[in-house]
Amino acid sequence: MVVYPIMRPELFRGLRIPPKGLLLFGPPGTGKTMIGKAIASEVSATFFSISASTLTSKWIGEGEKMVRCLFAVARCYLPSVIFIDEIDSLLTQRSENENEASRRIKTEFLIQWDGVAGNPEDRMLLIGATNRPEELDEAARRRMSKRLYIPLPDFESRYALIKHLLKKERHDIVDEGMKEIAEISEGYSGADMKALCTEAAYQPIRDLGDTIATASLESIRAISINDFILAKKRVKPSVDKKELKSYVEWNEKFGALN
Repeated sequence: MVVYPIMRPELFRGLRIPPKGLLLFGPPGTGKTMIGKAIASEVSATFFSISASTLTSKWIGEGEKMVRCLFAVARCYLPSVIFIDEIDSLLTQRSENENEASRRIKTEFLIQWDGVAGNPEDRMLLIGATNRPEELDEAARRRMSKRLYIPLPDFESRYALIKHLLKKERHDIVDEGMKEIAEISEGYSGADMKALCTEAAYQPIRDLGDTIATASLESIRAISINDFILAKKRVKPSVDKKELKSYVEWNEKFGALN
């Protein structure tokens, strides 16, 4: 849906023209931003990383101008990928009490996105990431026909993360130990796993005590599984289990894969 239409546009014409929008939703720290960068890298596309603050201005009319400029530049550097982190802050649901300037920016963004001001066959993809998909405007949700739920990492993913993060570190943790760490870290996001490994890596430094000022690099002991057990007491999961239920429900209602 994403990579091949950009790499082989001649195969995807007519009814096979892919949608211009992809929504990545799920709990924070699960790698949604990294997925957007990986897609751009895979197809050798120009990557634009945008936030709501990038497109807003205190001057009336400047916000719409920046939106038009963004899409104009993206069309000049095709194939291109526009990534908008926390897209719900930019394209939140419209209401009667909404600021007029904010409404105009949303309208201009949706018009440009729909291809009214350009060629609908342009190899341009907009990827939005959000932790609050329920707050997204209905018009934006319609344009993002592919809505993918990015869940918390499972056991295999946590094991792979631990193995990758410890790859360049000195440690004495065998494969079974890594699996044990992956087992006890259920409910941790990708960002939580990195924080857990970082905290465990600090423990050998703490053990140096007052000698840290004169200690050599060789005197620092290897990271052990006990360091992870201590780190787990300090680093807790950042995602509440109650929040996960709302993501699953939204995915069942609007998600492309459920």
